[in-house]
Amino acid sequence: MYKRRYDIDWIRVIAIGLLLIYHIAIVFQPWGVFIGFIQSHEPLESIWIPMSALNVWRIPLLFFVSGMGVWFALRKRNLKSLLLERTRRIFLPFVFGVLCIVPLHQLLWQDYYHQDLAWVPSPAHLWFLGNIFIYVLLLSPLFVYLREKENSWLKRWLKRLFSRPVSILIIAVPFVLETILIQPDPYEMYAVTWHGFVFGFLCFLTGFCCMLAGETFWPTVLRWRKAYLGIAIALFLIRLLVFELKGPELLLPVETLFWIFGVFGFGYKHLNKPSDTLHSLSQAAYPVYIVHMVWLYLGSYLILPLEMAVELKFTSVIVFTAMGCYVNYEVIRRVTWLRPLSGLNKGKDISAEEIKVVSY
Repeated sequence: MYKRRYDIDWIRVIAIGLLLIYHIAIVFQPWGVFIGFIQSHEPLESIWIPMSALNVWRIPLLFFVSGMGVWFALRKRNLKSLLLERTRRIFLPFVFGVLCIVPLHQLLWQDYYHQDLAWVPSPAHLWFLGNIFIYVLLLSPLFVYLREKENSWLKRWLKRLFSRPVSILIIAVPFVLETILIQPDPYEMYAVTWHGFVFGFLCFLTGFCCMLAGETFWPTVLRWRKAYLGIAIALFLIRLLVFELKGPELLLPVETLFWIFGVFGFGYKHLNKPSDTLHSLSQAAYPVYIVHMVWLYLGSYLILPLEMAVELKFTSVIVFTAMGCYVNYEVIRRVTWLRPLSGLNKGKDISAEEIKVVSY
């Protein structure tokens, strides 16, 4: 009998919340317009320092959690039902978002900058869903095989590997090799890049392996959580003070993994408990992720031209985006035909157990 893992639910919800804050922060950077955001004429560059601490692990963390989600899904599904369920939960919202959601914030950007209005096919922020669906197609046969081979040599090896705190350095090897070979510039550019695809693939696979070796993985990250987080902070300070947030390539993926393992350890310690708030937020997280850019762009469109302090604009855009997403979700969950297009079950709220098997 498997126990529910409330901490993993919380981590997914928190990661998506951080994603919203991160995207809003881009609006107030002097380079936001160059990656397709509506940009404030008055920057808030100081907020980029904490955002830089986030941007090496927030997306990889979601890939880890998505791989873990497949492990939970396989508890009661075969290969065919897993692929059908992931097609409905991931591919359908991806197609709907690309065709109906992304064009809305594209048009807001074009109008704000007095461009000709035109639809440019792009996954935009939904590239993450496209990647996840491809990973599911590629790795599901392997995952089903590993699930069925309870005493396989690989599972035994993973248990031994994750039982040691220094295993993180061994796990980091393929991540470091990927960074050296692909040489991403910048490292944090995951969206629609080969770096994002390969790095996400490694995170997704490792997340599944963490659950496969859960008997040893979770006690290890629980015991060493403070050390992992402390090393992550130290590596970030080195990146900030010595390398001016630019690298180096050998340390960036290592820092990423220390952050992630530290987060898992603290989450397992403090967040693995039921909560009505968690149940509600878990259901809202996926639809909010899909629609949030429309509300961010609309808030930027309306608020940035106003005469007010830039700090107040930043706060106002946060509030506007959050409230817009909340109202949008309340509409989505009440409209039967919109629910599956936003990753929800048709006709009813996702139950507590179904929340556990949804992967973003």
